[in-house]
Amino acid sequence: MWVKVQRHPLCADSSLYPAHSHISGTNNGNQRTFRPKKSAPSGSKGAQLRKHIDATLGSGNLREAVRLPPGEDIHEWLAVNTVDFFNQVNLLYGTLTEFCTPENCPTMTAGPKYEYRWADGVQIKKPIEVSAPKYVEYLMDWIESQLDDESLFPQRLGAPFPPNFRDVVKTIFKRLFRVYAHIYHSHFQKIVSLKEEAHLNTCFKHFILFTCEFGLIDKKELAPLQELIESIVVPY
Repeated sequence: MWVKVQRHPLCADSSLYPAHSHISGTNNGNQRTFRPKKSAPSGSKGAQLRKHIDATLGSGNLREAVRLPPGEDIHEWLAVNTVDFFNQVNLLYGTLTEFCTPENCPTMTAGPKYEYRWADGVQIKKPIEVSAPKYVEYLMDWIESQLDDESLFPQRLGAPFPPNFRDVVKTIFKRLFRVYAHIYHSHFQKIVSLKEEAHLNTCFKHFILFTCEFGLIDKKELAPLQELIESIVVPY
């Protein structure tokens, strides 16, 4: 057992397209994007691992914080960190919902070269063009559905993780990265004005070091923030 969360099944990938077409996606508002923090029940393996994360993060050594603790199961470690990174991105984006609107961000982009379209393979099978807040709303709902699916993220103590678990985690991380990419390219000045840039940079550094430690995102997907990533990873 590792964490308790709630809501559907693993879906197909959302798509990355060159940003050259006009977008006319619809949006129902972004009020549902921000959601309560997910947490582990007391006494669970996830709670124990989270204490380890908190302790190592407190030391300020992010490289040490992302490493698999000796003797721990890799799947448990990936699971509890997936929830933590979901919470981090959810909270960060939540500070921007007033500014990341369908009017200001009619497309989910990461700079002029990258545009993301949404598909979940179940309700939306063909990638569609939507505004950034709508994309993030779809994404957060989709991630919650993965975390709540006990065939993917088992809650019962000793229940096995599925053979495709790593692929599920990789898809979640790839999509969370896109939120970071959008924030940096479209809202960094607003983050600075809110005096949140140090927090954003620390969260992203932690996210990228974990991603690199376990090979969770393909290099081509990281291209929108490649220079920033190199400045984080190379010193290590």
